[in-house]
Amino acid sequence: MTETARSTPRLRLAASRLDTLWPGLLVCGLAALAAQFLSDHYGTPAMLLALLIGLSLHFLVEDGERCAAGIGFASKTVLRLGVALLGARISFEVFVGLGFGVIALIVGALLATLVFGWITARLLGRGWRLAILTAGAVSICGASAAMAIAAVLPRNEFSERNLSFTVFGVTLLSTVAMILYPILVQLIGLSDHAAGIFLGGTIHDVAQVVGAGFSVSDQVGETATTVKLIRVSMLAPFVLILTLSLRKAGVEEPRDGKRPPVVPGFVLAFLALACVNSLGAIPEAVQSALWALSKWAMLTAIAAVGMKTELRRILSVPMQSVVLIFLETLFIAGVVLAGAMMLL
Repeated sequence: MTETARSTPRLRLAASRLDTLWPGLLVCGLAALAAQFLSDHYGTPAMLLALLIGLSLHFLVEDGERCAAGIGFASKTVLRLGVALLGARISFEVFVGLGFGVIALIVGALLATLVFGWITARLLGRGWRLAILTAGAVSICGASAAMAIAAVLPRNEFSERNLSFTVFGVTLLSTVAMILYPILVQLIGLSDHAAGIFLGGTIHDVAQVVGAGFSVSDQVGETATTVKLIRVSMLAPFVLILTLSLRKAGVEEPRDGKRPPVVPGFVLAFLALACVNSLGAIPEAVQSALWALSKWAMLTAIAAVGMKTELRRILSVPMQSVVLIFLETLFIAGVVLAGAMMLL
């Protein structure tokens, strides 16, 4: 059999797969485009808008079999692509530039928030999945972290609802923090360095960190962005440790009847890109392109998650869950503020 003859069935299979996926992918992509357009013109966070637009299109999953496969693909595979490409923004030089004290504060705040979230969730009667999801999103990088963590957590009947709620919650709280925290640091009288550490170490999403930091001064904005990138760099190690812990505890979710890989592929890709970028091997233009592609992939995935979630299920989230994510946000703010003041 010739090589051409052998490749023909594979091409047909790929074409059939593409024909199944493209309607849903197109809808998710258009929702992401609409969210970015509205964000650019009205100043509302694009991720929040993508989620809301997705929620309004839930009928495509329930009634539209034509779109369901592509929406599912976007909520999983496109999500993993977006998380992996975040690594192109990470450089280990940022660790050296800020010093051991700041790094210890950020890592300590992350671990403390995880413990606090776990204990508070139990006191409020919430499950361990929600505790890990919300505490990880609050302490690492908001909606992006929520999506990555949800990709490895074992699923149950509340998984889609909890993910949509967490994305909505951290994005909304991050927007409020972007407005209030710069006022707070000026009232307290923090130095530019300490203010940057506080803003970068507490606000959930990267875009809001940039907005808050540069609204104070250029130096605060640069420091806040650098600190935030350290938090983003914690995403891959956290997901890796979580995956290994779930496997050891025997609660990992099988995929197609098989155990998932020890290290998720998107985590390996994240770490590989971070290492390559740390060596200076990724040109600035390519880095910017990969960062933009990551943003679009995440927007598309969040729109897909919204489409897979019923709005009434979001509205049925218990008040204890709202209290949990709010308390976690206040907790990490208090820890980082105290640490930033001690580093003065």
